[in-house]
Amino acid sequence: MARIVLATFGSYGDLNPFLALGLELKRRGHDPVVATAESYRSDVESRGLGFAPTRPDLDRGDLALLERALDRVKGPEVIVREIVMPRVRESYADLERAAAGADLLLSHSLTYAAPVLAEKKNLTWLSVALQPMVFLSAEDPPVMAPAPWLAALRPLGPAFHRALFALGKLSASRWGEPARELRRDLGLPRGEDPLFDGQYSPYGTLALFSPLFGPPQLDWPENTLACGFPFLDSDIGGKEPDPRLEAFLLAGTPPVVFTLGSSAVMIAGDFFRNAAASVKGHGVRAILLAGPAAKELTDLPSGVEAFESAPYHALFPRCAAVVHSGGIGTTAQALRAGVPQMIVPFAHDQFDNAARVVRMGAGEALHGRNPTGRELAATLSRLLDDDDIKDRAARIGALIRAENGVFLACDAIEAALRATLKSA
Repeated sequence: MARIVLATFGSYGDLNPFLALGLELKRRGHDPVVATAESYRSDVESRGLGFAPTRPDLDRGDLALLERALDRVKGPEVIVREIVMPRVRESYADLERAAAGADLLLSHSLTYAAPVLAEKKNLTWLSVALQPMVFLSAEDPPVMAPAPWLAALRPLGPAFHRALFALGKLSASRWGEPARELRRDLGLPRGEDPLFDGQYSPYGTLALFSPLFGPPQLDWPENTLACGFPFLDSDIGGKEPDPRLEAFLLAGTPPVVFTLGSSAVMIAGDFFRNAAASVKGHGVRAILLAGPAAKELTDLPSGVEAFESAPYHALFPRCAAVVHSGGIGTTAQALRAGVPQMIVPFAHDQFDNAARVVRMGAGEALHGRNPTGRELAATLSRLLDDDDIKDRAARIGALIRAENGVFLACDAIEAALRATLKSA
């Protein structure tokens, strides 16, 4: 039995893949410990996994900070320079305690202390990429939220994008100075840029998304394994639909689901009111997964109901389409369900995820984080009337359901453990 520390940071889209891996590792007889923010303690411990509180913590009630963190242009800088990097020493101290006696460390791209700890303690570690955008591949250039118009330059090819990304990395390099200072104080060499190449392990990187969504590229980090999406489902801790939701699903035709994940839902503005207006009078039923604001959504049109949340894996396959903000977890669940998607991206990787869904032929994107009911209705009408998108989404869903990202990732983790034992 190996003690394996899984370090992650962010929203539920960042936590759930690590929970899925932890549960499978536990099933295989290992001792997984999820190292993440204190606010997720119950999510981890309720599933029987070990938990190690690791700063920074998340104040999900700080809507002003959340609004800034989800800003299309400044959001990445807010997360790195104001939330994560100022606490990298605290993160290191917490991870050092969590990793005492550990056999392997798994690191999320925002856990900047993890590579430092692995090098200092000579720990075997694997890095994780939850979405293709993390790799900043010049061979498969991502759509950047601050400048989505750059996607029009995609045909210029790898040489242009290598130069473009080099400029971007140079501009952001100062963001990682706290991690460099930590390395100096620990007597470690400067190393690679902690935000970019420095986050990847020499032991290997797990690409936890479907190769259909992000095909492997020549310029990915060395020893990267494309695993597939790591889904967290009911048999490993998810929740089934509540009786009111089940009754609604059984009462008519498959509805359209509107959701903004676990973060953007807190700053939704008029999104859900506009969503309700978009289906009114069109003979389309709708479910609004509006978070805490669901109780305030009264006087909704006939055939439209609001709920706080629902397990995507159980809900999406029973729906006509999914309208969402493009977080990687929601995108993955909609792809697996085989239903058309409309993505309204807010920030970060959501613009790139939306572009990938469109290129796959599985949906459409509508830019502008608070579209009007008329804009939603027009795009939704095209989506629901497009048989090609429906067929393509269904075919992609069947292929993704045949993948098993959790098993492949855990196989790779066990292979790394075996290699470590052989070299010991």
